Amino acid sequence: MYPLINMRQLPRAFRDKKLIVFDLDGTLTPSKAPMHKDMSRLLARLLRIKMVAVIGGAKYSLFKWQFINRFRFPREELKNLFLFPTSSTAFYKYAHGAWRKVYSHALSPEEKKKIFTAFNWLFKKLNYSHPKKVYGEIIEDRETQITFSPLGQKAPIPLKERWRKRNNALRFEMARMLQRKLPQFNVRVGGITSIDVTEKGLDKAYGIRQIEKTLGVKRKDMFFVGDAIFPGGNDYAVVRAGVDYVKVSGPQETKKVIQFLLSDSR
Repeated sequence: MYPLINMRQLPRAFRDKKLIVFDLDGTLTPSKAPMHKDMSRLLARLLRIKMVAVIGGAKYSLFKWQFINRFRFPREELKNLFLFPTSSTAFYKYAHGAWRKVYSHALSPEEKKKIFTAFNWLFKKLNYSHPKKVYGEIIEDRETQITFSPLGQKAPIPLKERWRKRNNALRFEMARMLQRKLPQFNVRVGGITSIDVTEKGLDKAYGIRQIEKTLGVKRKDMFFVGDAIFPGGNDYAVVRAGVDYVKVSGPQETKKVIQFLLSDSR
C-alpha cells in the first residue's frame, strides 16, 4: 500500500491487478466538473486490458454528466466498467446497450428527516452561519446519501478550495459531531468541502465487497486510486478493507498512475 504518489515506488506487480478501482471527484475528474478528453482516452485504453470500477460520492445523474457522457470509444468496451455512485450505495453496470441498476439503497423519509434535523442541530450548536452567497443546494438529498456542501452543490472550484483552506478543521469537527449525533449512520468528509451521510455500513468498503461478490475478483487482485485517503475521508474505507492503493492529489497524478498500468501493454 502506498500513501503517496511515487511511480518509482509502485511495484511492477501492480500492473497484474485484475481490477482498478477509482474515486471520481478529485481523482478522475476535477470536483463536479466533466472528465477531460485525455483522461477519457487513457481510460479507454485501460478498459481494453482491465476491469475498472468507479466509486464516488456523486449521485448517478452527476456520474453520467461528469463521466459516462465523456467517453468516446466503442460501447462494447463498457462491459468492463462498473459504477458505484453515492459512496457505493448504488451500483450500475452496462448490459444490453444501456446502463442497468443492480441495486440502490435509498434512505427512507424518516431517515432523511433525522439527518436534516441533525444538520440543523449542528449549525445551531456551532453557531454556524451559511455564506451570504451560495451556489445551489447546501444540503442535497441524493436519495441514497445526504450531502452537505457549505458553498452549495454548484460552487466554483477556486471558491471551494479557498473555503477548505480556511475551514477544513471545522469540517472535520462537524463530521465528528454529526457522527456522535447519528450513530446509526456513516458520516464522512468527501470532495473538497462536503460531508456525506449514508446508512450504517454503506461506504466504499461495501462497494469493494459487492465487487468481490458480483464480479468474483478478490481484494488482492484490486488496486485503488483516490484522493481522500485519510482517517475520516470517504476513500479511507477502501484502505480499511485491505485493498492496495495509491493516494493522488488530482487527475494529473491519476493519469500518471494509468500510464504506469499501461506501460507494459501493447
